[in-house]
Amino acid sequence: MKLAIIKERKNPPDRRVVFSPLKLQEAKGAFPEAIFKVESSDIRVFPDAAYEAAGFDVVTDISDCDVMLGVKEVPIEALVPNKKYFFFSHTIKKQPYNRKLLKAILEKNIELYDHETVINSQGFRLIGFGRYAGIVGAYNGFRAWGLKFDTWQLPKAETLTDQAALINELRNITVPNIKILLSGSGKVARGAKEMLDAMQIKCVSVNDYLNNTFNEPVYCLIDVLDYNKRKDGRIIDNFDFFNNPDAYESDFMRFAKVTDFYIAGHFYGDGAPYLYTREDAKSNDFNIKVVADVSCDVDGPVASTLRASTIADPVYGYDPEREVEVDYKDQNAIVVMAVDNLPCELPKDASEGFGDQFLQHVIPALFNGDKGGVLERARITKNGKLTKRFAYLQDYVDEKE
Repeated sequence: MKLAIIKERKNPPDRRVVFSPLKLQEAKGAFPEAIFKVESSDIRVFPDAAYEAAGFDVVTDISDCDVMLGVKEVPIEALVPNKKYFFFSHTIKKQPYNRKLLKAILEKNIELYDHETVINSQGFRLIGFGRYAGIVGAYNGFRAWGLKFDTWQLPKAETLTDQAALINELRNITVPNIKILLSGSGKVARGAKEMLDAMQIKCVSVNDYLNNTFNEPVYCLIDVLDYNKRKDGRIIDNFDFFNNPDAYESDFMRFAKVTDFYIAGHFYGDGAPYLYTREDAKSNDFNIKVVADVSCDVDGPVASTLRASTIADPVYGYDPEREVEVDYKDQNAIVVMAVDNLPCELPKDASEGFGDQFLQHVIPALFNGDKGGVLERARITKNGKLTKRFAYLQDYVDEKE
């Protein structure tokens, strides 16, 4: 089997890659029967020379390879027919802007595996960049605070080499006695938590966070049953919330009353209550001044997120009274950081972490007959058709919805 590390061609450029040179060496050592080639790239965080030094062929033509490994969407004109492809296709939620891409994949008889669909038998994702989104998102949130209140000047994350450099910058600022709220229980929230812990900011319980004052900055990590409650008053468990989201309503305002800086690292499921609405943000009890919305669901559960921001221009303001975007320096503005491709700011670390996961969960399945069913669950297209699990996308492909 021949596998290719493909060149990223989407704009804006993405410097991440599935495998670093060292991790590719590890993959080759574990599966000596595999042949790995690297498509030449002038934007990848690891230069061509690093792969050559690691013993791999760097080429301009990968058409002889069987499996193509990429990160972001492959432009239609760059797709090689009759191959297996791994990349984030952004099609499984019927994203309109990628309808033509999925149609082209079917027409070209490509077997598509989306990184987002690589899950275990319980349905939990096995690979992704979530941890790094949380790491950069937390850093960018502190940077946004400094910009708003002129308290410190942090460099952009993309100008720093790795997570250690980000932590070093954060340790050199003096955080006031603010309350920081972090929502989520997955990789994103854990990444953000790493940064808060590295800053030695004290983690406190929900009860202490809501009811006590402190003479130091503190943070509180909350999960779905902390910021949602059943309408009938019963307390059951997380699975009940996931299975019956319509039976719940938001209980987030009790946190918004006492929070200064909010890091949104949760996963939002369809049908779940919004954390806070535009009406909630108008309340005199709403105290949040800075929102780092790592989850970045636009015009959704975090009402101040009107749009995704960019690495080049990551911060904007939200005027809750007028429900419009304003300059973040505006006196009434809630500061919003809602970059939707945060791991791109830490391409080296993100690539190395992603490669660890890909080598652990995906590469073995290519060589052991997929005995764990990982590929079967992840496969979106085969033989020019949608697979059974993704048949719901047919109307999307046919432009019927």
